[in-house]
Amino acid sequence: MAWYDRAGLRRHFAAAAALMLVAVSSPASALDGTKTDSNDPSPIEAFKAGTKAYKAGDMAGAQRALEFAASKGHAMAQWKLARMYSEGEGLPRDDLKAFEFYQAIVDAHGEDSPDTPQARFVSSALVALGSYYLNGIPNTRVRPDQGRAVEMFQYAAMYYGDSDAQYNLGRLYLDGGAERPRDTVTAARWLRLAADKGQRQAQAVLGHLLFSGDDMPRQAARGLMYLTLAKDGADDEGDKWIVDLYDGAFAKASTDERDMCLTYLEQFLKEHARQAQQ
Repeated sequence: MAWYDRAGLRRHFAAAAALMLVAVSSPASALDGTKTDSNDPSPIEAFKAGTKAYKAGDMAGAQRALEFAASKGHAMAQWKLARMYSEGEGLPRDDLKAFEFYQAIVDAHGEDSPDTPQARFVSSALVALGSYYLNGIPNTRVRPDQGRAVEMFQYAAMYYGDSDAQYNLGRLYLDGGAERPRDTVTAARWLRLAADKGQRQAQAVLGHLLFSGDDMPRQAARGLMYLTLAKDGADDEGDKWIVDLYDGAFAKASTDERDMCLTYLEQFLKEHARQAQQ
């Protein structure tokens, strides 16, 4: 029996409140002192251990276990490490390392069916890569490349139906730029796809466009409906702009527009409830 059997590990790492299965930096040691990979935990076991350590607040333990699982191609472990590095969550922020973990997911699983368990991690990785390509990563090989960003967003939006990718495409077409003219019709189509899936930023932007009528025929009541949905799902800390857009529109809306908004909102919620039951 290897020294890192489950019972032994629980005792050995009780102070850390997490099950640590292996250290990435060295191969496993059997009782006779030989080095062998045959006793390594499976990537799934390592991922579970890393998740347990993460929840217990043992970030060093989580990193070791997740990196082992990631080195074996475990997509969820790669995604979790990418998020930890990109957000500086328990690890020093390192956008290049995050980029590389996201890229590993896409390289290995970019053609997997949208029905597979890892599909949501693949589409999320594509969106993250697209966001990195939009601005580049300073002092690294990752340079700004809007064309590459659009490719990532389009693939995630069309193949995986990712609402964040659809929102990003909508914003790119709405803002325009040197590589593509401003196209509010295409922007609205992408925003509508994302908004109808509950993506709150898309709901807010589309709602504002429809309510204001500055770039398309005005549909105030429907615009107010999307703004209401966005406001209801807004994050108190990071989405003040959404609340401000809603407050401004609600103050300007007529009584008839507010009443029609409620009708549209009821229809929208009923339809989504029906789809969820199918």
